[in-house]
Amino acid sequence: MSKRLAEVAKKVGVSEATVSRVLNDKPGVSDATRQAVLTALDVLGYERPTKLRGERSRLVGLVLPELQNPIFPALAEIIGGGLTQNGYTPLLCTQTAGGITEADYVDLLLQQQVSGVVFLGGNYSQADAQHAHYERLRQVNLPTVLVNARVDELDFATVSTDDAAAADQAVTHLLQLGHRRIGLLLGPLDHIPSRRKLASARAVLERAGIPFDEALVVRGLYSLESGQAGASRLFANGATAIVCASDPLALGAVRAARRSGRAVPGDVSIVGFDDSFLMSCTEPPLTTVRQPIESMGRTVIELLLAQISGQVEAGDELLFEPELVLRSTTGPVVQMSA
Repeated sequence: MSKRLAEVAKKVGVSEATVSRVLNDKPGVSDATRQAVLTALDVLGYERPTKLRGERSRLVGLVLPELQNPIFPALAEIIGGGLTQNGYTPLLCTQTAGGITEADYVDLLLQQQVSGVVFLGGNYSQADAQHAHYERLRQVNLPTVLVNARVDELDFATVSTDDAAAADQAVTHLLQLGHRRIGLLLGPLDHIPSRRKLASARAVLERAGIPFDEALVVRGLYSLESGQAGASRLFANGATAIVCASDPLALGAVRAARRSGRAVPGDVSIVGFDDSFLMSCTEPPLTTVRQPIESMGRTVIELLLAQISGQVEAGDELLFEPELVLRSTTGPVVQMSA
């Protein structure tokens, strides 16, 4: 108890005696100070005394890593619509470089007494990122659902596309077209979805009797610019085809091919991942691996509502089967003349 009093008092900037009066619902404390102490309890992960808990708001936090990748707004629209239909109001929390962090948003959501939170990609997908703020959600038993693969240590309900199956489909397709120098454009080294894609791609190539070449793996950010730079390196290392971990990366690879005088798919083939909005309208239309976001979004809502009602406990990861969508950025490997 004394440790809790000291931590809360330091957080709010009041005495331990004031914190004690609030926790025991005693008079002599202003409404503003009382609310600050209760908010500090939430932020620090301590449960409020039963008589001070009150009802949670009918808000649900939707935390997005960014808006540049169209897959995140698309998922947010599906999940937000489902929340609204069930009487909850989505509270959109978008991160920007150098701006509010994921941990800051967790503080904000706890202060708002939200009923739950959904993360659409975030620190939980990176092994070396900060994860302490997730423990605060665990301590207050806030219903939480993660979208995208997570590190094993974070035992939250998770909805993911099967990244291994996605890489298998893409690499197998390119092998069938005769490609043997297949490059991979992935996320950072500690990124769990990228690790799964890499392991699967390596296994497919090895089964085909093709030695795995580390020079054909490039890691970067999930942006068009990163895709362009990474693809240029892969082309220089002899790649005739590239499997990308997102559609923006794939569009960057298409740009790199054109600026180097290579035709797509005449000279090089490119496969994306997501099948985000307008990928059928690019020039050429992008071959990509589709995430089933409609069914994923519905499942996120079901899992969150079940936690809110106390019907299920968090913990399982549900894997959804992706679908290879063949369009016009892949074709047979160009046979070099002797």
